[in-house]
Amino acid sequence: MPRSDCNMFLQLLCFLQLFVFTLASSSSTPPFFRAKEGCDAKCGNISIPYPFGIITPNGSGCSIDGAGIGYGLTCNTSFQPPKLFIGTGNVEIIDISETEIRIKNTPAILCHNKSECDNRQSVVDGSCFGKGCCQSTIPKGLNRYETMLLVYKPQNISATSSFDPCSYGFVAEQDRYTFNASDILDGSNFINKGEDIPMVLDWAIGNKTCEEAKKDLTNFACQEKSYCINSDNNPGYRCTCSDGYLGNPYLSPGCQDINECEAQSPCVGICTNTMGSYICSCPEGSRGNGTRGGSGCFQNNQKFPVLKISLGIALGFFFLIIGTSWLYFSMRKRNQILRKAKFFQKNGGLLLKQQISSQESSGESSAKIFTAEELKLATKNYDEKLILGRGGHGIVYKGTLSDNRIVAIKKSKIADESQIEEFINELVILTQVNHRNVVKILGCCLETEVPLLVYEYVSNGTLSQHIHTSKDGISSSISWESRLRIAAETAGAVAYLHSAASVPIIHRDIKSANVLLDENYTAKVADFGASRLNPLDQNEIDTLVQGTLGYLDPEYHHSGQLTGKSDVYSFGVVLVELLTGEKPISLERSEEQRNMASYFISLMKGNNVLHVLETRVLAEGNREQVLAVAKLAKRCLSLKSEDRPTMKQVAMELESLRKSPSSTHTLMQDHYRKHNEGRTYSTSEPTDLYKVPISHYSVGDTDQFSTERDMTMSFTPR
Repeated sequence: MPRSDCNMFLQLLCFLQLFVFTLASSSSTPPFFRAKEGCDAKCGNISIPYPFGIITPNGSGCSIDGAGIGYGLTCNTSFQPPKLFIGTGNVEIIDISETEIRIKNTPAILCHNKSECDNRQSVVDGSCFGKGCCQSTIPKGLNRYETMLLVYKPQNISATSSFDPCSYGFVAEQDRYTFNASDILDGSNFINKGEDIPMVLDWAIGNKTCEEAKKDLTNFACQEKSYCINSDNNPGYRCTCSDGYLGNPYLSPGCQDINECEAQSPCVGICTNTMGSYICSCPEGSRGNGTRGGSGCFQNNQKFPVLKISLGIALGFFFLIIGTSWLYFSMRKRNQILRKAKFFQKNGGLLLKQQISSQESSGESSAKIFTAEELKLATKNYDEKLILGRGGHGIVYKGTLSDNRIVAIKKSKIADESQIEEFINELVILTQVNHRNVVKILGCCLETEVPLLVYEYVSNGTLSQHIHTSKDGISSSISWESRLRIAAETAGAVAYLHSAASVPIIHRDIKSANVLLDENYTAKVADFGASRLNPLDQNEIDTLVQGTLGYLDPEYHHSGQLTGKSDVYSFGVVLVELLTGEKPISLERSEEQRNMASYFISLMKGNNVLHVLETRVLAEGNREQVLAVAKLAKRCLSLKSEDRPTMKQVAMELESLRKSPSSTHTLMQDHYRKHNEGRTYSTSEPTDLYKVPISHYSVGDTDQFSTERDMTMSFTPR
């Protein structure tokens, strides 16, 4: 290029924006050069490796960024052969490699009629150090480079030359351009020559380091059997196949094992390919390490130290096995850690951490996040002997934490990713529920495929187990006084959920199997698996119908409108169970009595309810109390929700009945002969509960802590 003592000003600006990509392959190119499935692998003679890809008309992506904002390319087929351009611009690509993109150069040219250089002889071919040509190396790490060519009009123009009429400025690949004095003579010749001097752009993935990118595993570009390296010349990182593997590290399933035995012939003996490596051995009757360049293989003779070689080989294999095992378990542990992190993020772990942090800053009690390892140890790797119950929503295990606390751990069956945010919000609210008759949720584990819930452990089984007559005909051990207390406690807990909690909660699955009894036989309402939070400004919620057959509100079943009165209906069924000792649904009873709630209402209308009351209720129950509870149950079971009382009214009425003066006049005294014929009852029988072993009852498909068979169904609202 001419010296800088000319009369014009030329500025060349070169702005290099680096993007993120992955590569493609064909039968004639290395495995790295693979395109995304269904996308063009070539444009003319240029291979297009993923993460690059041709921009499609609909904007869907063949490149790593989908729409092709950074890695999308355009193949212009109007040229023969077709030409490849960056994005939708006019920068032509001539080659793409694993680390670089080469593009055509367009020199900036300024020509003038008169200019001055000392003489033609001072310009030396091949020299670019100020005489006709000057150069500067671009340092690493830049993504913007600006060149200026300043030419000044000389004061003395008497000495002019016609051999340097033009000035040129350009950025080129180092060592690809050698200066020639003839380049400054004819601009048109240099323009043609300039097209053969490429400009090189380094490319990388994103603008994060490997360490930063690995924190977001969802968007981390490196696939299996590859590792991440930081880019030297620009921000971002690149992926490279691990030793012994080949392919495109950006495309799933990642890099594939190289069969070194076929590709390299590294052995003079027998070559056995292994994952990521190979093993050389000698044929039978010969010895040596079998490697090319090593001892090779040679025939056995008597002087050969067979024992030493055999021992060495054995030790080598031993250490190989040890090393391979260590590598295997290390990789397995790493994959487990990554898997747990993936599940934690998918199950809303970050959102839960934010919620817990917010609660702690405000001084509120918060849920604990348990690790998968903690709960695995607590349940002895989910030993079947520790199963407390099976149900429609999952399996419940008894567990012992490291601080010796006994808990119940619920392992759900399914997980709906679309409901994760709602699940986390509901969990946070339920952990704040603080009522002596509501089972406390202690926390959860989000490192498993589906979240695990941790509850306080309630030791004495379910109300259902205690009140239903066993197969041998023995009546329940619960006294009337205890039944009335348990009913009042349960009603109070549900009323609290409806009105006293920070956000009203509709349980949606009230039943005797979800009322637990502790060592003092205090009622604890459990299993919020089907619960729904009720917005304060809504009386009804449109929802998929869920519940247990026999307890399900008919109005909710038909309309799909969930209200607090739906829980009232279910509680009415529980009252009928306490009065009769019968299960809500039984195929062993006559068709008329199959649905106990309907049968109970018909008896109430005919003033013949004493016919179905359990023997112990008749024997111990105060006449006024029992009939009052029966009438309350009838109101709770009204088909229209507006005819039912609220849970708060139910709780108040039951508490009032408990505190009312007890009469010694019982229903048994009026109907002893009719209802107790052929049966004996001992007045010395304990007046309260005793512990009933769970294993005494038949094990079916039960819910939460229950081992009682129930039938859970879901219906779609009309």
